[in-house]
Amino acid sequence: MAAFKLSASLEEHEDDVRCVAFPNPKVVLTASRDATVRVWKLLEQSPPSYDCSISSHGSSFVNAVAYCNPIKGFPDGLIVSGGKDTVIEVREPGREPDRNAEALLLGHAHNVCALDVDRDGTYVVSGSWDSSARVWTIGKWECDAVLEGHQGSVWAVLAYNHENIITGCADQTIRVFSPNGKLLHTIRGSTDVVRALCRVSSDHPSGADFASAGNDGIIRLWKLGGQQVGELHGHESFIYSLASLPTGELVSAGEDRTLRIWQHTECVQTITHPAISVWTVAVCAETGDIVTGASDKKARIFSRHKERQASPEAIHAFDESVQSSSIPKQQVGDVQKEKLPGPEFLQQKSGTKEGQIIMIREDNGSVGAYQWSQGAQSWMSVGTVVDAVGSSGKKTDYLGKDYDFVFDVDIEDGKPPLKLPYNLSQNPYEAATKFIQDNELPMTYLDQVANFITTNTQGAALGQSSQAPAGSDPYGTESRYRPADQSSAAPTSSLPTSRPKVLPQTAYLSIKTASLRTIRKKIGELNDQLPDEGYRDLALDPSKIASLDNMIKPLELGLAGDVQANSALTEGVDLVMQMITAWPASQRLPVLDLLRLLAAATPATAAYRSPDGKNVVGVLESSKVFEDPDRPNHIMLAVRAFSNLFETSEGRILADESFDEIRTLVKVSGTTSNRNLTIAITTLYLNYAVLLTSSPYASRPASMDRGQSLTDDLTTIIRGAVDSEAVYRGLVAAGTLMSLGEEIQLAAKEIYDLEGALTKAEQTAKEPRIKGVVGEIRSILK
Repeated sequence: MAAFKLSASLEEHEDDVRCVAFPNPKVVLTASRDATVRVWKLLEQSPPSYDCSISSHGSSFVNAVAYCNPIKGFPDGLIVSGGKDTVIEVREPGREPDRNAEALLLGHAHNVCALDVDRDGTYVVSGSWDSSARVWTIGKWECDAVLEGHQGSVWAVLAYNHENIITGCADQTIRVFSPNGKLLHTIRGSTDVVRALCRVSSDHPSGADFASAGNDGIIRLWKLGGQQVGELHGHESFIYSLASLPTGELVSAGEDRTLRIWQHTECVQTITHPAISVWTVAVCAETGDIVTGASDKKARIFSRHKERQASPEAIHAFDESVQSSSIPKQQVGDVQKEKLPGPEFLQQKSGTKEGQIIMIREDNGSVGAYQWSQGAQSWMSVGTVVDAVGSSGKKTDYLGKDYDFVFDVDIEDGKPPLKLPYNLSQNPYEAATKFIQDNELPMTYLDQVANFITTNTQGAALGQSSQAPAGSDPYGTESRYRPADQSSAAPTSSLPTSRPKVLPQTAYLSIKTASLRTIRKKIGELNDQLPDEGYRDLALDPSKIASLDNMIKPLELGLAGDVQANSALTEGVDLVMQMITAWPASQRLPVLDLLRLLAAATPATAAYRSPDGKNVVGVLESSKVFEDPDRPNHIMLAVRAFSNLFETSEGRILADESFDEIRTLVKVSGTTSNRNLTIAITTLYLNYAVLLTSSPYASRPASMDRGQSLTDDLTTIIRGAVDSEAVYRGLVAAGTLMSLGEEIQLAAKEIYDLEGALTKAEQTAKEPRIKGVVGEIRSILK
């Protein structure tokens, strides 16, 4: 058969893509740690291109997504998703994210990490860290059965048929239940955590009914009764996901950066990704195309059919990204460069199996990794072996095994520290999970432990640079791993003795990530709907649509740093403000998103005045955006627009002049449970802190009064926030304000109880960065 090649790269998520689904040839679903579920619709056939829309936007990581085929009452099917907030959301594909879901399924006590829907659309099965799986009847939306008996997290579920539901568990056991909750079979044989399950085609030579895989890197083939009938070997680390092709072949994805295609028991193709983890894989049953999701925030589609493959340029770019990725030396073992063969080996010797890896001493002195492609009958470059940042290369023995690091972790005062072993070739989250399970700690520690690992290894992970990318957000919302900005040696066993100081903050933060094409398309769709909804007089005419299109290019330049003041953007600001004022509240979301970007890209936003003299703050106030708590995303985008004003000098002047109005508008939202809104508010306050402590503002008497008002607001937010990012930004803002002098420091201690907020922050988010900034604030307050 032909080899799979890249078909399309889906790039809109802001964090790891943890789960994917491929319901039909024209639709892909993705779920991400950025708290969104996205729907990708095919726009062009050849080369394929997709339009992205957000189906759901929650408050925390989304780890699982599944699709229910069209059934009575739901002709477009249903999207089922779940994650860290424990709630399973059921939503029709076309429903706006700020509208109510079809159903919210409540019952799990911890993170929902697995979902599946039976083929007839009668029930949903879910798996969770709470050591249970649950069965929910579609339409009834109640939990009909709890599948009990698991001794660990239920990482995988498979709605096999009407009579059988299969679960894979961290206790190394597979269980087969009836949908009413009765345990039918217990299948043992795995040597580590079971993470993935899939059906096996009825004509598979092994005669297997289903396959499993997990942390031991082996795919096992099983009969429903528990008999193992085969094993597939090839992966070099955890396997996270399995799927079955219409041809009967299996596909797998894992921590070794690869997607693998298996024919019978042989690996026939290996596709390496430029990412740390390939979390998930799904197959389109109609076409046999494959979609993956990875830790580099991207989903990718692969196809064997030339008419559905990407352009040669896109395929070449993907290959180049793989070849340019870096592989830590620790992942490939002890490499003795002087004993490695030179490049001539690649022409003289063939590989022995698909996916075989060899090391080559390149002419420039570096060590290259090459992978054998059975289909191409050639060696393919998959990266360069590098010394990992922050590691001396020496191993530490722990319980008979060698590790790059063995940390001491203090969990409770007065008790000996726990040992946390870690190799740079590991995924920090998987190492953290094992540490928590081995020591019987609450799973709520997961993010804290993983962040501890990442911080103290200085980001020395596969494919990661030791420097933050240009234009990245140093406060940590862009990716799962947050390398330190300073290059220093990692500690050998415990927390660093010193950390770079962050106070006072002197740079403004902005929130400018966006897809202008998607925003423009959504505005066009909503504009087309206005006449049908009785708002014909509010619809944009062709000249205004042209104005909208004319500002896209200069807006892109402005967001890239070339702040623009031209007629196209000025007209664009006028148009956007008119739409915010006149359009129905339900239609404003993409318009507010556009305003957020304009605030950062052009001084025309700050200079705008409406016919009755209102500036942008006054227009947002009169449009009642902040009086609609049922639409928190609208408020969030408006607050982000205020934050982005600080990108231009004109915007900073407006923010200064409108301090009281802006604070009044956002203060009522300060206790919200919406993560993104809380982060937007703390970002705004952080920018105000930078402004008030800069010259010439710091010497003005009004700055002291404003600083105390913000300190009051920030202590309230820090006490109530549960998200570590919001807590961190709030702390940096409060700490920066303390540089205004003794008067505000005294008020912080005696009036606003900042110390109480610091204590609460330490309890809420036990991350090194938070501990560090709390320590800095306490030093200032002494």
